[in-house]
Amino acid sequence: MEQLLSTKLYLPSIRPEFVPRTHLIDRLNDGLHRKLTLISASAGFGKTTLVAEWSRQADHATTWLSLDRNDNDPVRFFNYLIAALQKLDPKIGHSALTILDSLSPLNPEPLLVNLINEISEIFEPFFLILDDYHAVDTPEIHQAVSFLLDHAPAEMHMIIITRSDPPLPVARLRGRGQLTEIHAADLRFRSDESKRFLTEMMGLMLSDDQVASLEKRTEGWIVG
Repeated sequence: MEQLLSTKLYLPSIRPEFVPRTHLIDRLNDGLHRKLTLISASAGFGKTTLVAEWSRQADHATTWLSLDRNDNDPVRFFNYLIAALQKLDPKIGHSALTILDSLSPLNPEPLLVNLINEISEIFEPFFLILDDYHAVDTPEIHQAVSFLLDHAPAEMHMIIITRSDPPLPVARLRGRGQLTEIHAADLRFRSDESKRFLTEMMGLMLSDDQVASLEKRTEGWIVG
């Protein structure tokens, strides 16, 4: 097995000018009652920052995996996924890794069944966070994540952060009330958040009219 980059499993740091977003934190907390929380918006809307800040104050365990283009290889993806789960419990995934090494060509279902059985032995709710999921475009990985969503025990909740809606059973989960969604419209700064960011965090001496003008021009887009 190749050596894994440990920083892909680290919680991202928070910028000092972070603006607390209580209404979105509440939405993330609500994800405990559903299988999947999908956070989908283009770059610069503060998706990762929001979830990282929430993770630091969450009442339940969280584990993080930052994905990139190299993770389109299924074997590499599963190695990192198991490593993320082992941050919760080091006993998880040893049998799955043995199956992974023996599969050629890769058939993920036996591995996933074994992994789900081991996850089911965690009796406390937890969140598995997959960041930059848009970097993944391998059908086999999407199918594996779909299988995991369909069959994971009640204690596991997944958060997917992405720039575009993934090819997962989103409609089915939505229809079953198993989906929490946060999109660009939700992530846009409100008037009070824009004012706090510009005046308190950025230290700019702006009038209410100037703040309103900037908010209108950027449409609440944080990076804008």
